[in-house]
Amino acid sequence: MNANTSRQSPAEGEESAQLFARTARDLPTGRHQFHKERLMAQIHEARQEERTPAAAPGGTRRLRLPHPAITWPVLAAALAGVVVAGVATTGGDGVRDGGVATGPALTTTVGVATTKGLPQLLDQISLAAAEDDHPVVRPGQYVYIESKSADTFLKTVDDKTTLASHQLHTRQVWESPDGTKGWLIDPAVNDSSEGETLSLPDELGNTPKAHLGAPSYDYLSKLSTDPDVLLAKIYKETKGQGNTPDQQAFTTIGDLLTESYPPVELYSALFRTAAKIPGVVVVNDAVDAVGRHGVAVARLDETSGQREEWIFDAKTHVFLGERSVQVKQLSGTDALIKPGTVTYTSAILNRAIVDGIKQTPSQAG
Repeated sequence: MNANTSRQSPAEGEESAQLFARTARDLPTGRHQFHKERLMAQIHEARQEERTPAAAPGGTRRLRLPHPAITWPVLAAALAGVVVAGVATTGGDGVRDGGVATGPALTTTVGVATTKGLPQLLDQISLAAAEDDHPVVRPGQYVYIESKSADTFLKTVDDKTTLASHQLHTRQVWESPDGTKGWLIDPAVNDSSEGETLSLPDELGNTPKAHLGAPSYDYLSKLSTDPDVLLAKIYKETKGQGNTPDQQAFTTIGDLLTESYPPVELYSALFRTAAKIPGVVVVNDAVDAVGRHGVAVARLDETSGQREEWIFDAKTHVFLGERSVQVKQLSGTDALIKPGTVTYTSAILNRAIVDGIKQTPSQAG
């Protein structure tokens, strides 16, 4: 599409909005607002470049989302209708939801947070992680992660905004150790029950480098396991992201716990690193997406009023899943998200190494 194009057909606009909604749902919780802000900044940058001789031939400029890519005028149209809560969605009747956006908000009792016992808990979790059966991923193999997830979000239809939710559903991800091959099956993202490819390069032939926001196993295997060095890197690479540096550092580590496969030394180090982030607390009772009770390591985002909770088995200290809970009352349209609303919840059911895309551990065995 030509970057000078300022009008879209209704069909193009609807397709654009649907595409962005699907992409936003594919992002781990906590990064939706950041990606929205970053993409808007990139749109502004693209428009500035369009006015200079350095602009691409024909004025074409494309931005790459993690999956898939869309042109910036299309992205601008899509973002115009985006509302971000636990997950981004668009206005209108054409939002693709895989048939799982069924209704009422997910709620819970807001647990009491304390700093008492935090260092000891993170030490125990780190030790348990170090003893975990964590095989090395070989070339040609794939990291397989199966989880259950659900979310609550603001949905706008015909200028009316309400709370809606995606029902609890299974999500399956496969990724090669170098991050260039993968597959995703998630009814909240995919239109097909067969899923869709995450393999690179993209349609423009680009193979983006792995980074903390989109890490591969090979990338993670090269990171320092020294908590001070690791935390400094997280702050540096995520500068300008999220609502505060400390909250974004906490979110970044949480994303690594949820849908990546850190080598065992790094996995253990992540918890010692989290202990150094100001504002981290303990919630003595938290529940993951499939109803398993555990103890949570958490941090409150003072801007959004949401508390991100990493949930661990209280006895074995194995990571169970995570959730984001609204703790503070907001104003305006966001006031619909009452304290106790669970904007996102997940449970890790299986994390394993398999020999092929779409192969499950049971098939491998």
